[in-house]
Amino acid sequence: MACFTETALDAVSIIGSGENIWCHSMAATPTVLLEALAQHAQSLCGVTMMQLHLEHAESIADPALEGHLRNRCFFAGKTTRNLINEGRADYVPMFLSEIPKLLRHGEQQVDTALVQVSTPDQHGNCSLGISVEATAAACDVAKRIIAHVNPNMPRTHGDSFINIRDIDYAFVAETPLITIARKDISDTERRIGEIIASRIKDGDCLQMGIGAIPNAALSFMKDRRDLGVHTEMFSDGVLDLIEAGVITNSNKKVARGRTVTGFTMGSDRLYRFVDDNPEVTFLDIEFVNNPVVIAKNPQVTAINSAIQIDLSGQVCADSMGHKIYSGVGGQVDFVLGANFSEHGKSIIALPSTAKKGAFSRLVPALERGAGVVTTRALVDYVVTEYGIAELRGRSIAERARDLINISHPDFREELAREARDTLGLSV
Repeated sequence: MACFTETALDAVSIIGSGENIWCHSMAATPTVLLEALAQHAQSLCGVTMMQLHLEHAESIADPALEGHLRNRCFFAGKTTRNLINEGRADYVPMFLSEIPKLLRHGEQQVDTALVQVSTPDQHGNCSLGISVEATAAACDVAKRIIAHVNPNMPRTHGDSFINIRDIDYAFVAETPLITIARKDISDTERRIGEIIASRIKDGDCLQMGIGAIPNAALSFMKDRRDLGVHTEMFSDGVLDLIEAGVITNSNKKVARGRTVTGFTMGSDRLYRFVDDNPEVTFLDIEFVNNPVVIAKNPQVTAINSAIQIDLSGQVCADSMGHKIYSGVGGQVDFVLGANFSEHGKSIIALPSTAKKGAFSRLVPALERGAGVVTTRALVDYVVTEYGIAELRGRSIAERARDLINISHPDFREELAREARDTLGLSV
Protein backbone atom coordinates (compact mmCIF):
# COMPACT_ATOMS: atom_id res chain seq x y z
CA MET A 1 0.00 0.00 0.00
CA ALA A 2 1.25 3.46 -0.89
CA CYS A 3 2.85 5.66 1.71
CA PHE A 4 1.10 9.02 1.38
CA THR A 5 3.42 11.97 1.93
CA GLU A 6 2.67 15.54 2.99
CA THR A 7 4.76 17.13 0.25
CA ALA A 8 6.03 16.25 -3.21
CA LEU A 9 9.57 16.66 -1.90
CA ASP A 10 8.89 14.00 0.73
CA ALA A 11 7.66 11.67 -2.02
CA VAL A 12 10.82 11.93 -4.14
CA SER A 13 13.31 12.08 -1.27
CA ILE A 14 13.74 8.29 -1.40
CA ILE A 15 15.47 8.60 -4.80
CA GLY A 16 19.22 8.11 -4.53
CA SER A 17 22.32 8.82 -6.56
CA GLY A 18 22.90 6.76 -9.70
CA GLU A 19 19.23 5.86 -10.20
CA ASN A 20 17.54 5.44 -13.56
CA ILE A 21 14.17 7.18 -13.48
CA TRP A 22 11.34 6.87 -15.98
CA CYS A 23 8.98 9.84 -16.17
CA HIS A 24 5.35 9.74 -17.25
CA SER A 25 5.23 11.79 -20.45
CA MET A 26 3.20 14.03 -22.74
CA ALA A 27 0.28 15.87 -21.11
CA ALA A 28 0.53 13.56 -18.07
CA THR A 29 3.99 14.90 -17.15
CA PRO A 30 4.05 14.97 -13.31
CA THR A 31 5.44 18.50 -13.10
CA VAL A 32 4.81 18.67 -9.34
CA LEU A 33 7.13 15.71 -8.79
CA LEU A 34 9.71 17.00 -11.27
CA GLU A 35 9.94 20.35 -9.52
CA ALA A 36 10.50 18.55 -6.22
CA LEU A 37 13.06 16.24 -7.80
CA ALA A 38 14.97 19.19 -9.24
CA GLN A 39 15.38 20.43 -5.68
CA HIS A 40 16.26 17.01 -4.25
CA ALA A 41 18.65 16.11 -7.08
CA GLN A 42 21.04 18.91 -6.15
CA SER A 43 22.20 16.66 -3.32
CA LEU A 44 22.61 13.65 -5.66
CA CYS A 45 24.88 12.66 -8.52
CA GLY A 46 24.52 10.51 -11.62
CA VAL A 47 20.71 10.43 -11.78
CA THR A 48 19.31 9.60 -15.24
CA MET A 49 15.87 10.88 -16.25
CA MET A 50 14.37 8.79 -19.07
CA GLN A 51 11.45 10.23 -20.98
CA LEU A 52 9.54 10.40 -24.23
CA HIS A 53 8.39 14.00 -24.47
CA LEU A 54 7.84 16.08 -21.34
CA GLU A 55 5.65 19.15 -21.09
CA HIS A 56 6.38 22.05 -18.71
CA ALA A 57 9.53 20.34 -17.46
CA GLU A 58 11.88 23.30 -17.34
CA SER A 59 12.76 22.46 -13.74
CA ILE A 60 14.88 19.45 -14.73
CA ALA A 61 16.59 21.31 -17.58
CA ASP A 62 18.22 23.75 -15.17
CA PRO A 63 21.97 24.10 -15.85
CA ALA A 64 22.48 23.89 -12.07
CA LEU A 65 21.65 20.18 -12.30
CA GLU A 66 24.72 19.44 -14.45
CA GLY A 67 26.39 16.37 -12.93
CA HIS A 68 23.41 15.73 -10.68
CA LEU A 69 20.70 14.78 -13.19
CA ARG A 70 20.99 14.02 -16.90
CA ASN A 71 18.06 13.68 -19.29
CA ARG A 72 17.92 10.62 -21.56
CA CYS A 73 15.36 11.34 -24.27
CA PHE A 74 13.63 9.05 -26.72
CA PHE A 75 12.05 12.16 -28.21
CA ALA A 76 13.30 15.74 -28.04
CA GLY A 77 10.97 18.45 -26.84
CA LYS A 78 11.02 22.14 -26.09
CA THR A 79 12.85 21.74 -22.78
CA THR A 80 15.38 19.13 -23.91
CA ARG A 81 16.16 20.07 -27.52
CA ASN A 82 18.91 22.54 -26.64
CA LEU A 83 20.30 20.25 -23.94
CA ILE A 84 20.71 17.45 -26.47
CA ASN A 85 22.34 19.60 -29.11
CA GLU A 86 24.70 21.13 -26.55
CA GLY A 87 25.77 17.66 -25.35
CA ARG A 88 24.13 18.11 -21.94
CA ALA A 89 21.45 15.45 -22.55
CA ASP A 90 21.25 12.23 -24.56
CA TYR A 91 18.98 11.37 -27.49
CA VAL A 92 18.13 7.72 -28.18
CA PRO A 93 16.72 7.12 -31.70
CA MET A 94 14.27 4.26 -31.43
CA PHE A 95 10.91 3.18 -32.83
CA LEU A 96 8.22 3.98 -30.30
CA SER A 97 6.91 0.41 -30.44
CA GLU A 98 10.31 -0.90 -29.30
CA ILE A 99 10.71 1.22 -26.16
CA PRO A 100 8.46 -0.92 -23.91
CA LYS A 101 10.44 -3.98 -25.01
CA LEU A 102 13.67 -2.22 -24.05
CA LEU A 103 12.27 -1.79 -20.55
CA ARG A 104 10.54 -5.16 -20.16
CA HIS A 105 13.52 -7.14 -21.41
CA GLY A 106 15.78 -5.45 -18.89
CA GLU A 107 17.97 -3.83 -21.53
CA GLN A 108 17.22 -0.55 -19.78
CA GLN A 109 16.89 -0.70 -16.00
CA VAL A 110 14.18 1.37 -14.31
CA ASP A 111 14.76 2.04 -10.64
CA THR A 112 11.94 4.55 -10.14
CA ALA A 113 8.89 5.45 -12.20
CA LEU A 114 7.39 8.91 -11.67
CA VAL A 115 3.73 9.03 -12.68
CA GLN A 116 0.60 11.14 -12.44
CA VAL A 117 -2.57 9.15 -11.77
CA SER A 118 -6.24 9.54 -10.96
CA THR A 119 -7.63 9.00 -7.49
CA PRO A 120 -8.21 5.31 -6.69
CA ASP A 121 -11.66 3.78 -7.14
CA GLN A 122 -13.40 1.55 -4.59
CA HIS A 123 -11.06 -1.30 -5.58
CA GLY A 124 -7.92 0.79 -5.22
CA ASN A 125 -7.36 1.14 -8.96
CA CYS A 126 -5.80 4.40 -10.12
CA SER A 127 -5.52 5.31 -13.81
CA LEU A 128 -2.56 6.59 -15.80
CA GLY A 129 -5.24 8.66 -17.50
CA ILE A 130 -4.46 10.52 -20.69
CA SER A 131 -1.05 8.94 -21.32
CA VAL A 132 -0.29 5.21 -21.21
CA GLU A 133 2.43 5.12 -23.95
CA ALA A 134 5.56 3.37 -22.56
CA THR A 135 4.81 4.32 -18.96
CA ALA A 136 2.70 1.19 -18.44
CA ALA A 137 5.79 -0.88 -19.26
CA ALA A 138 7.98 1.24 -16.98
CA CYS A 139 5.58 0.64 -14.10
CA ASP A 140 5.68 -3.11 -14.80
CA VAL A 141 9.44 -3.26 -14.23
CA ALA A 142 10.24 -0.35 -11.92
CA LYS A 143 11.63 -1.19 -8.50
CA ARG A 144 9.68 1.74 -7.09
CA ILE A 145 6.70 3.84 -8.23
CA ILE A 146 6.17 7.39 -7.00
CA ALA A 147 2.85 8.97 -7.93
CA HIS A 148 1.24 12.37 -7.99
CA VAL A 149 -2.40 11.49 -7.32
CA ASN A 150 -4.42 14.18 -9.08
CA PRO A 151 -8.23 14.26 -8.74
CA ASN A 152 -8.36 16.02 -12.12
CA MET A 153 -6.75 13.12 -14.00
CA PRO A 154 -9.39 11.28 -16.08
CA ARG A 155 -10.01 7.59 -15.52
CA THR A 156 -9.40 6.01 -18.89
CA HIS A 157 -10.06 2.47 -20.07
CA GLY A 158 -7.54 -0.08 -21.34
CA ASP A 159 -4.01 -0.65 -20.06
CA SER A 160 -4.09 2.44 -17.86
CA PHE A 161 -4.81 0.93 -14.46
CA ILE A 162 -2.36 0.69 -11.59
CA ASN A 163 -3.49 -0.33 -8.12
CA ILE A 164 -2.65 1.89 -5.17
CA ARG A 165 -1.00 -1.09 -3.46
CA ASP A 166 1.59 -1.14 -6.27
CA ILE A 167 2.50 2.50 -5.70
CA ASP A 168 5.24 3.01 -3.12
CA TYR A 169 4.93 6.73 -2.41
CA ALA A 170 2.05 9.03 -3.27
CA PHE A 171 1.48 12.76 -3.00
CA VAL A 172 -2.09 14.03 -3.42
CA ALA A 173 -2.68 17.45 -4.97
CA GLU A 174 -5.38 18.81 -7.26
CA THR A 175 -3.64 20.63 -10.10
CA PRO A 176 -4.79 21.59 -13.62
CA LEU A 177 -3.97 19.18 -16.42
CA ILE A 178 -1.61 20.30 -19.15
CA THR A 179 -3.66 21.45 -22.13
CA ILE A 180 -2.58 22.16 -25.70
CA ALA A 181 -4.42 24.97 -27.43
CA ARG A 182 -5.40 24.61 -31.07
CA LYS A 183 -3.22 26.74 -33.32
CA ASP A 184 -4.65 28.79 -36.13
CA ILE A 185 -4.53 26.95 -39.44
CA SER A 186 -2.66 28.77 -42.19
CA ASP A 187 -3.73 28.75 -45.82
CA THR A 188 -0.83 26.39 -46.59
CA GLU A 189 -1.84 23.95 -43.85
CA ARG A 190 -5.48 24.14 -44.92
CA ARG A 191 -4.57 23.28 -48.50
CA ILE A 192 -2.39 20.36 -47.38
CA GLY A 193 -5.23 19.13 -45.18
CA GLU A 194 -7.67 19.34 -48.07
CA ILE A 195 -5.38 17.28 -50.32
CA ILE A 196 -4.89 14.64 -47.61
CA ALA A 197 -8.64 14.43 -47.03
CA SER A 198 -9.23 13.89 -50.75
CA ARG A 199 -7.48 10.52 -50.38
CA ILE A 200 -9.57 9.37 -47.41
CA LYS A 201 -12.30 6.87 -48.22
CA ASP A 202 -15.28 5.66 -46.22
CA GLY A 203 -14.17 3.01 -43.74
CA ASP A 204 -10.52 4.10 -43.59
CA CYS A 205 -8.71 3.59 -40.28
CA LEU A 206 -6.71 6.70 -39.41
CA GLN A 207 -3.43 7.41 -37.65
CA MET A 208 -2.36 11.01 -37.28
CA GLY A 209 -0.50 13.25 -34.89
CA ILE A 210 -1.10 16.59 -33.28
CA GLY A 211 -0.95 19.95 -34.98
CA ALA A 212 -2.48 22.18 -37.60
CA ILE A 213 -2.10 19.83 -40.59
CA PRO A 214 -3.86 16.82 -38.98
CA ASN A 215 -6.61 19.12 -37.67
CA ALA A 216 -6.98 20.71 -41.11
CA ALA A 217 -7.22 17.29 -42.76
CA LEU A 218 -9.81 16.08 -40.27
CA SER A 219 -11.91 19.20 -40.85
CA PHE A 220 -12.36 18.16 -44.50
CA MET A 221 -13.59 14.65 -43.62
CA LYS A 222 -17.02 15.53 -42.27
CA ASP A 223 -18.78 13.92 -45.23
CA ARG A 224 -17.03 10.55 -44.78
CA ARG A 225 -18.66 7.53 -43.19
CA ASP A 226 -17.51 4.90 -40.71
CA LEU A 227 -13.96 6.09 -40.26
CA GLY A 228 -11.87 4.34 -37.62
CA VAL A 229 -9.00 5.43 -35.40
CA HIS A 230 -6.00 3.33 -34.36
CA THR A 231 -3.28 5.82 -33.54
CA GLU A 232 -0.45 6.44 -31.07
CA MET A 233 -2.11 9.74 -30.12
CA PHE A 234 -4.98 12.03 -31.00
CA SER A 235 -6.23 15.51 -30.23
CA ASP A 236 -9.38 17.59 -30.53
CA GLY A 237 -9.76 17.22 -34.30
CA VAL A 238 -10.64 13.55 -33.83
CA LEU A 239 -13.15 14.43 -31.13
CA ASP A 240 -15.07 16.63 -33.57
CA LEU A 241 -15.51 13.71 -35.98
CA ILE A 242 -16.49 11.27 -33.23
CA GLU A 243 -19.20 13.60 -32.01
CA ALA A 244 -20.39 14.14 -35.59
CA GLY A 245 -20.80 10.38 -36.07
CA VAL A 246 -18.13 10.23 -38.79
CA ILE A 247 -15.78 8.09 -36.70
CA THR A 248 -17.59 4.89 -35.72
CA ASN A 249 -14.70 2.37 -35.79
CA SER A 250 -17.14 -0.13 -37.30
CA ASN A 251 -14.82 -1.25 -40.11
CA LYS A 252 -11.88 -2.13 -37.84
CA LYS A 253 -10.74 -5.62 -36.90
CA VAL A 254 -8.75 -4.61 -33.79
CA ALA A 255 -10.97 -3.22 -31.02
CA ARG A 256 -13.92 -2.79 -33.34
CA GLY A 257 -16.22 0.00 -32.22
CA ARG A 258 -13.52 1.65 -30.12
CA THR A 259 -10.97 4.37 -30.71
CA VAL A 260 -7.51 3.00 -29.89
CA THR A 261 -4.70 5.27 -28.72
CA GLY A 262 -1.59 5.38 -26.56
CA PHE A 263 -2.04 8.93 -25.31
CA THR A 264 -3.94 12.12 -26.00
CA MET A 265 -3.12 15.81 -25.81
CA GLY A 266 -5.54 18.68 -26.20
CA SER A 267 -8.22 20.67 -24.43
CA ASP A 268 -10.16 20.16 -21.22
CA ARG A 269 -13.09 19.23 -23.45
CA LEU A 270 -11.06 16.35 -24.86
CA TYR A 271 -10.06 15.15 -21.40
CA ARG A 272 -13.68 15.22 -20.25
CA PHE A 273 -14.61 13.15 -23.28
CA VAL A 274 -12.14 10.35 -22.56
CA ASP A 275 -12.96 10.25 -18.84
CA ASP A 276 -14.62 6.90 -18.05
CA ASN A 277 -15.46 6.46 -21.74
CA PRO A 278 -15.30 2.78 -22.80
CA GLU A 279 -15.44 3.82 -26.46
CA VAL A 280 -11.85 5.11 -26.15
CA THR A 281 -9.18 2.56 -25.24
CA PHE A 282 -5.72 3.61 -24.05
CA LEU A 283 -3.33 0.74 -24.71
CA ASP A 284 0.33 -0.06 -24.22
CA ILE A 285 2.28 1.51 -27.07
CA GLU A 286 4.02 -1.82 -27.74
CA PHE A 287 0.61 -3.08 -28.87
CA VAL A 288 -0.76 0.11 -30.43
CA ASN A 289 2.33 0.70 -32.58
CA ASN A 290 3.06 -2.91 -33.47
CA PRO A 291 2.97 -2.98 -37.31
CA VAL A 292 1.53 -6.52 -37.24
CA VAL A 293 -1.37 -5.33 -35.09
CA ILE A 294 -1.89 -2.18 -37.16
CA ALA A 295 -2.00 -4.21 -40.39
CA LYS A 296 -4.87 -6.34 -39.09
CA ASN A 297 -7.15 -3.37 -39.68
CA PRO A 298 -8.19 -2.84 -43.31
CA GLN A 299 -7.73 0.50 -45.07
CA VAL A 300 -5.20 1.88 -42.62
CA THR A 301 -4.20 5.43 -43.56
CA ALA A 302 -1.10 6.70 -41.76
CA ILE A 303 -0.61 10.47 -41.86
CA ASN A 304 2.78 11.74 -40.71
CA SER A 305 5.06 14.72 -41.15
CA ALA A 306 8.65 15.40 -42.16
CA ILE A 307 11.31 18.06 -41.78
CA GLN A 308 12.93 17.35 -45.15
CA ILE A 309 12.51 14.91 -48.04
CA ASP A 310 15.08 14.33 -50.75
CA LEU A 311 14.27 13.73 -54.40
CA SER A 312 14.63 9.97 -54.01
CA GLY A 313 12.00 9.93 -51.26
CA GLN A 314 14.15 9.63 -48.13
CA VAL A 315 12.33 11.17 -45.17
CA CYS A 316 14.10 13.04 -42.39
CA ALA A 317 11.71 13.60 -39.51
CA ASP A 318 13.86 13.91 -36.38
CA SER A 319 16.70 16.34 -37.10
CA MET A 320 17.85 19.42 -38.93
CA GLY A 321 21.18 18.20 -40.16
CA HIS A 322 23.07 17.07 -37.08
CA LYS A 323 20.78 19.04 -34.77
CA ILE A 324 18.14 16.83 -33.15
CA TYR A 325 14.69 18.41 -33.31
CA SER A 326 12.16 15.73 -32.33
CA GLY A 327 12.42 11.95 -32.54
CA VAL A 328 11.83 8.79 -34.53
CA GLY A 329 8.52 8.24 -32.76
CA GLY A 330 5.96 5.99 -34.38
CA GLN A 331 6.21 7.08 -38.00
CA VAL A 332 7.86 3.91 -39.28
CA ASP A 333 5.61 1.72 -37.10
CA PHE A 334 2.55 3.08 -38.86
CA VAL A 335 4.05 3.39 -42.33
CA LEU A 336 4.86 -0.32 -42.15
CA GLY A 337 1.46 -1.17 -40.70
CA ALA A 338 -0.33 0.81 -43.40
CA ASN A 339 1.75 -0.76 -46.17
CA PHE A 340 0.77 -4.26 -45.02
CA SER A 341 -2.87 -3.35 -44.35
CA GLU A 342 -5.42 -4.43 -46.96
CA HIS A 343 -5.96 -1.33 -49.16
CA GLY A 344 -3.80 0.67 -46.74
CA LYS A 345 -1.71 3.72 -47.56
CA SER A 346 0.70 6.10 -45.89
CA ILE A 347 1.01 9.84 -46.40
CA ILE A 348 3.94 12.08 -45.50
CA ALA A 349 2.75 15.69 -45.42
CA LEU A 350 4.79 18.87 -45.12
CA PRO A 351 4.79 22.49 -46.28
CA SER A 352 6.96 22.96 -49.36
CA THR A 353 9.22 25.55 -47.70
CA ALA A 354 10.70 26.53 -44.35
CA LYS A 355 11.79 29.82 -42.78
CA LYS A 356 9.00 31.82 -44.45
CA GLY A 357 9.85 30.53 -47.90
CA ALA A 358 13.62 30.90 -47.64
CA PHE A 359 14.36 27.18 -47.99
CA SER A 360 12.79 24.31 -49.89
CA ARG A 361 11.93 21.28 -47.76
CA LEU A 362 12.13 19.10 -50.86
CA VAL A 363 15.85 18.87 -51.58
CA PRO A 364 18.23 17.07 -53.97
CA ALA A 365 19.93 15.42 -50.98
CA LEU A 366 19.23 15.51 -47.28
CA GLU A 367 21.27 17.95 -45.27
CA ARG A 368 24.54 16.53 -43.96
CA GLY A 369 23.88 14.64 -40.72
CA ALA A 370 20.13 14.41 -41.26
CA GLY A 371 18.57 11.23 -39.96
CA VAL A 372 16.62 9.02 -42.34
CA VAL A 373 13.56 8.04 -40.34
CA THR A 374 11.53 6.50 -43.16
CA THR A 375 13.47 4.96 -46.04
CA ARG A 376 12.59 5.69 -49.64
CA ALA A 377 11.48 2.10 -50.15
CA LEU A 378 8.65 2.61 -47.66
CA VAL A 379 7.26 5.97 -48.78
CA ASP A 380 3.86 5.89 -50.43
CA TYR A 381 2.43 9.41 -50.89
CA VAL A 382 4.03 12.82 -50.26
CA VAL A 383 1.80 15.86 -49.95
CA THR A 384 2.61 19.57 -50.00
CA GLU A 385 0.29 22.52 -50.60
CA TYR A 386 1.09 22.12 -54.31
CA GLY A 387 -0.21 18.61 -54.70
CA ILE A 388 0.48 14.95 -54.10
CA ALA A 389 3.26 12.70 -55.39
CA GLU A 390 2.80 8.94 -55.44
CA LEU A 391 6.21 7.30 -54.95
CA ARG A 392 5.27 3.67 -54.48
CA GLY A 393 6.65 1.60 -57.36
CA ARG A 394 8.28 4.62 -59.00
CA SER A 395 11.86 4.90 -60.19
CA ILE A 396 14.28 7.45 -58.75
CA ALA A 397 13.90 9.67 -61.83
CA GLU A 398 10.10 9.41 -61.71
CA ARG A 399 10.11 10.23 -58.00
CA ALA A 400 12.33 13.24 -58.54
CA ARG A 401 10.11 14.56 -61.31
CA ASP A 402 6.92 14.15 -59.26
CA LEU A 403 8.45 15.65 -56.11
CA ILE A 404 9.73 18.65 -58.05
CA ASN A 405 6.20 19.16 -59.37
CA ILE A 406 4.86 19.56 -55.81
CA SER A 407 7.74 21.75 -54.61
CA HIS A 408 7.38 25.51 -54.31
CA PRO A 409 7.50 27.13 -57.78
CA ASP A 410 10.41 29.34 -56.69
CA PHE A 411 12.62 26.26 -56.28
CA ARG A 412 11.51 24.00 -59.13
CA GLU A 413 14.06 25.19 -61.69
CA GLU A 414 16.91 24.86 -59.18
CA LEU A 415 15.76 21.39 -58.09
CA ALA A 416 15.46 20.22 -61.70
CA ARG A 417 18.95 21.52 -62.47
CA GLU A 418 20.41 19.78 -59.40
CA ALA A 419 18.62 16.55 -60.36
CA ARG A 420 20.15 16.65 -63.83
CA ASP A 421 23.64 17.98 -63.06
CA THR A 422 24.38 16.48 -59.65
CA LEU A 423 22.22 13.37 -59.51
CA GLY A 424 22.37 12.53 -63.22
CA LEU A 425 18.60 12.19 -63.47
CA SER A 426 16.54 12.86 -66.54
CA VAL A 427 13.68 15.03 -65.26
